[in-house]
Amino acid sequence: MRLPVKALLWRLRMIAFGDACTMTVVAPPADVYYKKRIHYTCRGQAFEFDIAHTLFSSYQVDEGTDLFLRTISLDAPRTILDLGCGCGVIGIVLARWYPQARVILADRDLLAVRYARHNAILNQTPNIEVVGSVGMEDVPAVTFDLIVSNIPAKIGDEAIEREFILDPLARLNDGGNYWFVVVSGLNRLIPMLGRQHHLRLKEIKKRAGHTVYHIRKVSQ
Repeated sequence: MRLPVKALLWRLRMIAFGDACTMTVVAPPADVYYKKRIHYTCRGQAFEFDIAHTLFSSYQVDEGTDLFLRTISLDAPRTILDLGCGCGVIGIVLARWYPQARVILADRDLLAVRYARHNAILNQTPNIEVVGSVGMEDVPAVTFDLIVSNIPAKIGDEAIEREFILDPLARLNDGGNYWFVVVSGLNRLIPMLGRQHHLRLKEIKKRAGHTVYHIRKVSQ
C-alpha cells in the first residue's frame, strides 16, 4: 500500500531523527495569520517553528538569532528569561538544552505570545511559560540566572536603555548573565550605555550585520 505524501515524509523524519523524534504530531495553528513551518538545526538538535505573517522574521530563523545561539556559552541556569521572544526560537532552544530550568518567554505582541506557546508544545518543551508583557512589566516576580534577548532596533534609544538593559538587569541574580544580540546599527548605543551605567559589558562576536554582547552582574 502506498503511503500518502505527508505520511511518507513523517515516516522519513522518524527514521532520520530516531528517538529524538518521538514527539506527538502537532498541527499548525488554525488561524488567518499562519504562514509556514520552518525547520532549524542548532548544535546537533532539530527544531520546528510555526510562524505568522506579521511577526518578526517570518521566512526563516533570522541571522541575528542564529548567530546568538551558536555563540552563547553557559553554565546550567536554573531560571531563564527570553525578553521579546517573538515566536519563541531562542527560549525554546534554551529550554531544550536545559530541561531542568524554569524558562519564561515574554513579548508585548499577543500574536507572538500565541505562537510562542504553540511552538513550545510543538518542540516538547514543557518547562516553558509564555506571558504577554511590555518590557518586564508583567514578567512573573522571580529573579533569573540568565536573561536573553534579540533586542528590537526600532523602539528608540530610551526604550532600549530602560526596557532592555536596566530593567532586565534589576531582575538578574548576582553572578547572573545577560546575553543579547543587536543589529550593528545599535553598536553606537550599547557600548555607551555600558560606560554610562558601569556595566561589565563585553562584545563577544560580530557577523552579518549583528553583534552579540554579554553582561555579567556582580555585586557592587
